Amino acid sequence: LGDTALCVLHKVGAMGAGFFAQSEGAFLKSANILTERDAARITFATLPDGDIGLRTPPGGGRVAEEQSIVALSDGSLYCVYRTVDGWPVSTYSRDGGHTWTPPAYATYAPGGRRFKHPRAANFAWRCANGKFLYWFHNHGGPVIAKKAADLSGRSGSPYDDRNPAWLVAGEERASAGGRVIHWSQPEILLYDDDPFIRMSYPDLVEDGGKYFVTETQKNIGRVHEVPAALVNGLFNQFANKKAATTNLILDLFAPGKLKPAVALPALPEFHLRDNRRPDHGSRDTRAGFSLDLWLRLDALAPDQPLLDNRDAAGRGLLVATTAHGTLRLTLSDGRETSAWECDRGLLRAGQLHHVVITVDGGPKIITFVVDGVLNDGGDERQFGWGRFSLTLRSANGAPTLTIAPAVGGLRIYSRALRTSEAVGNFRAGPAGPQK
Repeated sequence: LGDTALCVLHKVGAMGAGFFAQSEGAFLKSANILTERDAARITFATLPDGDIGLRTPPGGGRVAEEQSIVALSDGSLYCVYRTVDGWPVSTYSRDGGHTWTPPAYATYAPGGRRFKHPRAANFAWRCANGKFLYWFHNHGGPVIAKKAADLSGRSGSPYDDRNPAWLVAGEERASAGGRVIHWSQPEILLYDDDPFIRMSYPDLVEDGGKYFVTETQKNIGRVHEVPAALVNGLFNQFANKKAATTNLILDLFAPGKLKPAVALPALPEFHLRDNRRPDHGSRDTRAGFSLDLWLRLDALAPDQPLLDNRDAAGRGLLVATTAHGTLRLTLSDGRETSAWECDRGLLRAGQLHHVVITVDGGPKIITFVVDGVLNDGGDERQFGWGRFSLTLRSANGAPTLTIAPAVGGLRIYSRALRTSEAVGNFRAGPAGPQK
């Protein structure tokens, strides 16, 4: 920060379950470490002022650690850190780290929806373009699971489920108290085929206009180049009002095209036989698809089919309402079935909604983006995204797709849309860009 350097220091108050049972964040600030050649002359001060470091909000847990700090353009500092509460905490300093705003659970925008995150590193970085990137894991950990399902203590390890890793982009905006960061909707950045693998402790490297992320699962250290389309989509997500067109295999937005039944092009195969292998075993294509629909439901009664291409053997896909007032996607290849549904409380009878359902065959994850917001499970579920079977072969069924009258527009893509593209489709509107 200017000519000074700040590094993170942890105060550990107790050891116990989970190793550190009580912790809080502090900082070492040096005014001359960047210029002083004599180590004996380097000075340090501890921040924040007083004896109390950065903790959780009132009523939160005793763990507040791995603080990550970035500087804003007005000299303010933004700090985000992990807890065992199911949400990370953030705070701002307007005086170089001496004092901080009351710690609060981190949100996508001031006063908005909280980020969900377990006990794992969640780091923010300032990029050369003045914007920010933030790594986290996009679920509420076993604390949220216990609250949602009343698991009576069967909550698992707070360190679990660091796979996949998610990324959001942030941009500065003015507020009455100084500059603040507004964050985009998340994208899956990295995943491992083994869901028990825990990737963490990342860092960001910019070089020649490219972005690289480092991480480790405590056995191997890796460097990954972030695809330009992913990071640029995040940086431009707030302004994107264009519908995606690449791999658009069914476009039922033009007048007269939306009918009760239409021919459905073949969807990508997920898992198939590889005749090039000596044993003729399987091949994972890592393919995917996305369903993009505008709909207006007169009522939220359960078991209303909206999209259905199932054949007599049950092969195919079904999008239907549930008893929870949600939409549920069911996929079957006749041998096994996978399903996931959107978050509760998002759909309203008589209201126009936009829903993008993405089946991503890379990490084997299904996501819902409803009205431009990626579902995160809310207060009812630990996860807003769900895994489907790695041996599911496809969602191809009957050659005809039946479409309910509640559907007012439909696009189908033969690839998994990125979240930023789903948000752009929402902002493009049911009949053109929304002002």
